[in-house]
Amino acid sequence: MAYIQMLCVILKDEPKMANEIKIETLQLFSVLDRKLIELLKSLTAEEWDSQTVAKLWKVKDVASHLLDGNLRGLSTSRDSYFGEKPENIQSYQDLVGFLNQLNMSWTSATKRLSPQVIIKLLEITGQEYTEHLKTLNPFENAIFSVAWAGQETSPNWFHIAREYTEKFLHQQQIRDAVGRQGIMTKEFFYPFVDTFMFAFPHTFRDISAENGTIVSIEVSTELGGIWSIVKTDKGWDLDKSKNLYPTSKIVIDPETVWKLFSKSWKPEQVIDKVKIMGNIDLAKQALNIVAVMA
Repeated sequence: MAYIQMLCVILKDEPKMANEIKIETLQLFSVLDRKLIELLKSLTAEEWDSQTVAKLWKVKDVASHLLDGNLRGLSTSRDSYFGEKPENIQSYQDLVGFLNQLNMSWTSATKRLSPQVIIKLLEITGQEYTEHLKTLNPFENAIFSVAWAGQETSPNWFHIAREYTEKFLHQQQIRDAVGRQGIMTKEFFYPFVDTFMFAFPHTFRDISAENGTIVSIEVSTELGGIWSIVKTDKGWDLDKSKNLYPTSKIVIDPETVWKLFSKSWKPEQVIDKVKIMGNIDLAKQALNIVAVMA
């Protein structure tokens, strides 16, 4: 988002980037957008008004929010135009509140737009935004950091991956609301959850433990994988090795993952849906991962 740079004075730690391995997502933007357009064109009037897991938004609101993401991305990153700026931002929650207000003012204004107009604008802006992202050097500093990962600066590839998670998450919210499958596949889901896991070390930034302590999250089924954090002198490091012996491990299914880590579900709502092994307190802390600005 346009205002995440203000977090530079708020965030105190900056976790390492999982051995600096780049996550490839840009090649998925066009096909994911195409699936979105196909989905939206298939919806009935009643389905456009369906409630989503995002409690304040119906399907049409979520589609409108996706349009806002394209437009703001083009305006800020491509055109260097930032528009309205926040005032009196003293904390992370102040910034979140400001962004929530921006999101709600947009969805309120676009209630006057028809689904057909929203679809057409999504087609145009989605293509333009993807083409712009292709021009960015993946290893140069992004225009905005990924604040939910605890970073003051982020490489462009991570900013792009964060944008991918936005597109995946909100399309999945629509599909979930209207009962349409289509993107809960290895191709689309794994890069989404792989990116979300960069919030894992930041979630433990204030948790003390002996060096060598390992906390692991296994996302079940063929869609998932295993991600761990390892305690060192400098904090917690993300590690995607599969041969570690964790102090604490939690096994969680893909459906729960995308709803929990986007704050649609709360930890206490999913405790009976997960399997915990080893240290219970560390595992419960992992359930507090939030990989969105919330």
